[in-house]
Amino acid sequence: MTAAPDHYALCEAALRERDRDLWLASLFAPPAARKHIHAIYAYALEAAEVRTKVSQPLLGEMRLRWWTDALSNEASEGTRAHPVADALIDTIERFALPREELIALADAHVADLYDDQMPDMATFETYAHATAAGPIRWAARILGAPDSPAFNEAGMALGIARVLRLPSGALLPADLLARHGADIHANTQALRAALSELRDKAQTHYDAARRAAGALPKGREALLAAATVPAYLARVGAADYDPLRGMSDISPLRRQWRIWRASRGVGL
Repeated sequence: MTAAPDHYALCEAALRERDRDLWLASLFAPPAARKHIHAIYAYALEAAEVRTKVSQPLLGEMRLRWWTDALSNEASEGTRAHPVADALIDTIERFALPREELIALADAHVADLYDDQMPDMATFETYAHATAAGPIRWAARILGAPDSPAFNEAGMALGIARVLRLPSGALLPADLLARHGADIHANTQALRAALSELRDKAQTHYDAARRAAGALPKGREALLAAATVPAYLARVGAADYDPLRGMSDISPLRRQWRIWRASRGVGL
């Protein structure tokens, strides 16, 4: 069953309105692939925004469970009535995207509902892999790119950068904080040291992605989702960065320039 054309259009509209960076990055993809990339990123956006749309974690879990059920079972007429679900399921079927990975994305966002620390670095990396690296890998498949570590490395850098932007150390690995004697509500100097270590980890992933991207014959457009990562990582090292308040945003013009510049090179 082919998705309704207006459902793909609604996916693009959602990105343009609620995540303009991803929307701009997708503009560099070939037209035939663009609407399918819109679909996967609209889904990722829907899952990530659940925490802002509910008053209680249980309600958020119910919303995320709806997505896991929709992707686990044969799509019903009710499921296909949801514009993003309709476009996403059509995209999954056209490109044989791994359903278990898309389900893992929704499951991972349950952690957002509680704003707790991750128990350890391994759990944190699993979260970044599911929520940020996954969509980049799916976009690469839609673009017909060969398997490459570039996509996963770029996604890991993006996932870490997103967590670094959160206030009060939400979702940070507990073992990382303990190693620095940091507390998410006090001891700003120790918390900055922990975040600096995480920033360096993100930079390592980003550098690895750039090295691998140079050998890609196609699909570099999928990497543009992570093109703004260096700008955010630089903020962590700035003198006025307050980890208890979170990171101030970067001007839209600067973010757009970074995406454009990356599009002229290897995608990062």
